[in-house]
Amino acid sequence: MDVEHVVTGVLAREPRAIARAISLVEDGDERLPALSAGVFPHTGAAATVGLTGAPGVGKSTIATALVRAARAAGRRVAVLAIDPTSPYTGGALLGDRVRMQEHATDPDVFIRSMATRGHLGGMALAAPEAVRILDAAGFDLVIVETVGVGQAEIDVAAATDSTLVVLAPGLGDAIQMAKAGILEVADLFVVNKADRDGAADVQRELRQMLHLGAARPWDPPVLATTASDGGGIDELWAEIGRHQGWLASSGTLAADRERAVVHEVRALAAERLAASVEAALADGDDVRARLRDRAVDPYAAVDELIRRLAPG
Repeated sequence: MDVEHVVTGVLAREPRAIARAISLVEDGDERLPALSAGVFPHTGAAATVGLTGAPGVGKSTIATALVRAARAAGRRVAVLAIDPTSPYTGGALLGDRVRMQEHATDPDVFIRSMATRGHLGGMALAAPEAVRILDAAGFDLVIVETVGVGQAEIDVAAATDSTLVVLAPGLGDAIQMAKAGILEVADLFVVNKADRDGAADVQRELRQMLHLGAARPWDPPVLATTASDGGGIDELWAEIGRHQGWLASSGTLAADRERAVVHEVRALAAERLAASVEAALADGDDVRARLRDRAVDPYAAVDELIRRLAPG
């Protein structure tokens, strides 16, 4: 498919075209600008939810339960499971699809595992574009799931409207979340596997840490679920709806989305500039040779490269 046909297919809600478009994003394809230009005017209607947390806390089980709740409410749903470690694995694992087999035959559910190997900016650049493709394809709800690896939580928060941080008892991740600064980006906390010993302690620790922080316009709830049997999912679904409603009524949604897309533009510009600088400093370049010979210092070299890359 050429990009024009891919865009047409995405807008027509064709699964093959949607998958092809996300593959272009995943690979950092040179045709991404044309793809973005085609889908961007058709975005903004989907609600987006980010789901992150350490491996083993039950994110995929919660995502499956949320898909079930959304479909019961008559909403079309897409799940994007992102592997931010793709430079090492070579691609995203398909385990998320396996665990969501109950939705595999539903034409109003789209599930995709996605690596971020093509973008220098990784998930920070790949996720927003992939979410826009699913938005343009007419999905009412887009769930973005990622492995919790530090920066990934920050990136998923920037790419989605509501960020859910999932924890489980026995992993010590409440303290780790505080150390990583995740308290600031979470809109809802979910203590999954709440039937296990220590779940109430995790909830209490989280609430204490939240109260120690600065006051926020939105007070993140700390919810308990046992997603394997559906326990607490109705309450979680209701809280997601409450947060989405607060975003819209407070004007926060429009401001957050504007801030996110401006951040993305900065990141894209930085990525392109980094590539240009890398090319300018290729073997044999005069600036590189003069740096080696101590004939020019790094700051002067930067000034020279800027003048070269942006003449006039």
